[in-house]
Amino acid sequence: MRFAPGLLCLALAACGGVPVSEVPTPGAPAAGTGPAVPAPEDDSCGAAPYARLVGQPATALERELIMDEVRVIRPGMAVTMDYRANRINFEIGETGGIVRIYCG
Repeated sequence: MRFAPGLLCLALAACGGVPVSEVPTPGAPAAGTGPAVPAPEDDSCGAAPYARLVGQPATALERELIMDEVRVIRPGMAVTMDYRANRINFEIGETGGIVRIYCG
């Protein structure tokens, strides 16, 4: 019985799966496949005014006063799968720039 926990860990590690960073957020296109900002009919979080930040470095967010719920998603970062229509998500690319803004 001593080896059971160790075997269980090895079995689970062997299963693998999809990395959290590759799991799409519900209601949002997968990274790099959708528009940089939501379409007007999908802009439930009010992200449209921040469209000018796409292509800017992530540090540009430090100069913004955003009073709404915000989530900054960096490469490889684990994110929850909860969907919040009023939350603005800023997706940061590998080079440190803002690549996409979406609601959820």
